[in-house]
Amino acid sequence: MSIHLVNPSDTSFGTAVITPRWLYVLAAATDESFGDPEICDETLEHLNLERVHPGDVVGIGIHTGNALRGYEVGRAARERGAWVVFGGIHSTLYSEEPFERGGAHAVVKGDGDIVWNKVIRDCVAGTPERIYNGGRVEPGDFKQARWDLLPPDSYMWASVQTVRGCAKHCSFCSVWRTDGQRPRQRATDPVIEEIVELRRRGFRFIALADDNFYPVTLTDIALAKRQNNQARVDQLQVMRAERFELMERLAELPQDMTFFTQITMEAAEDTGFLDAMKKARIRGALVGVEAVTPEGLKTVYKDFNLSGDKLVKQLRTFSNHGVHVLGSFIFGLPSDRPDTFDATQDLAQKAGLTFAQFVMLTPFPGTVDFEKWEKAQGDDPAKIDGIPLTRYWLIPAHKRPKMFMPHPTMNSEEMRARTQRVWDQFYNFGSVWKRSRCTPHLRARLAFVFISKLYRQMYASTGIATDSARQKRASSWARWLAIPCRKLFSGHPMPELQMPRAKAAPQDLFQVIQ
Repeated sequence: MSIHLVNPSDTSFGTAVITPRWLYVLAAATDESFGDPEICDETLEHLNLERVHPGDVVGIGIHTGNALRGYEVGRAARERGAWVVFGGIHSTLYSEEPFERGGAHAVVKGDGDIVWNKVIRDCVAGTPERIYNGGRVEPGDFKQARWDLLPPDSYMWASVQTVRGCAKHCSFCSVWRTDGQRPRQRATDPVIEEIVELRRRGFRFIALADDNFYPVTLTDIALAKRQNNQARVDQLQVMRAERFELMERLAELPQDMTFFTQITMEAAEDTGFLDAMKKARIRGALVGVEAVTPEGLKTVYKDFNLSGDKLVKQLRTFSNHGVHVLGSFIFGLPSDRPDTFDATQDLAQKAGLTFAQFVMLTPFPGTVDFEKWEKAQGDDPAKIDGIPLTRYWLIPAHKRPKMFMPHPTMNSEEMRARTQRVWDQFYNFGSVWKRSRCTPHLRARLAFVFISKLYRQMYASTGIATDSARQKRASSWARWLAIPCRKLFSGHPMPELQMPRAKAAPQDLFQVIQ
């Protein structure tokens, strides 16, 4: 009997950008009595079904974007006599769908760190429960990933998680509903242990794969003080101190390491935090800008962001303190007009963003946007091949609309074409080469150019192409670009690397940062 863990994907590039962390966390959660799981990340290569045998357990993690492929894998595994278990954010939201579409024997809702072993034992006994509720695991119970199972020479970046959950409530995001609005922050030691192990294996670039690396804002603390809630103030201050402790420890790691994370725009108001990020070599962050107008920000419940010239100044604060921004923008908001596209591209250039992504508004399950959109479709929504548009992830990708939410002034094709044009302008060679000046030497500039072109191919052309032929061409280009990119990002293994010692306990740091 073998355990298989599968990350489904329609498109395989041979090389991937970032390790799919959940695979290696569940591998760590698998009791050693069951042996080492066989891990299949289909962004590298598709699952070899010949390795799946009767009585095996196949765990498949899905989000909305890869659910259809996940169901295909599940049905095939069940046909071969394996026990099929689905998990992931989409299974948490639609726990009956894997049974209807994916040949599931069981579904895990929530975190799998603790419940996964029970699932395996029940399958081996032939008595799996239908639904397992993994809940929201506390930070002390987060599993450290089994990075020893990584296939060699396959990923450019590794990923380590320091916190789950986000206190915000953006209308387009489901994280705060599935992972909760209470940030669950890991202790520093296990985070550093994982990073040290990865550097020993040759990884120089690490993504801190958090829902929000900046879980406590200065505004949060000020509000608790105004409310005379001293217990809340103390709690927030301790969490903030632990963030600084983590960054102090990161700064002690080898100087060739670079980190990247995801934070909210509010971090620009906390220059002490940004300075600590720079010292820790957290050189980049994905920042959700979303919209460049007050009306657009209000639409997505993100009016704590700024707009216009104030937004440019706020974004430049990051780079002024040594943190490069990957700005994320959404097109298709009701307030958008044809000139919004050019205005967004101009702002991205003016603000000095190092990278940017421009996505079309999509109602993802579990979000406020989806609920509003689904309700607006009524009891008899439009169908494609008999599948309701409100279950668009079940529609084959080449038949799936590029835009789901009707816009008051622009049609779907106009929106798609304008979005593609912004990608093309931001990532033309001249613009990319100019932005590459932020790097220290020629090798780094080449890496910057390659990763910029790869990013565009993987997330623009394959995502908003009008037909499957164009998507196939874009995937081929991405596969070719990925090879030199991986080599540029790799480092020499450091098997003798030791854990850096903490300079101060959290309570000492608490005094320092007040």
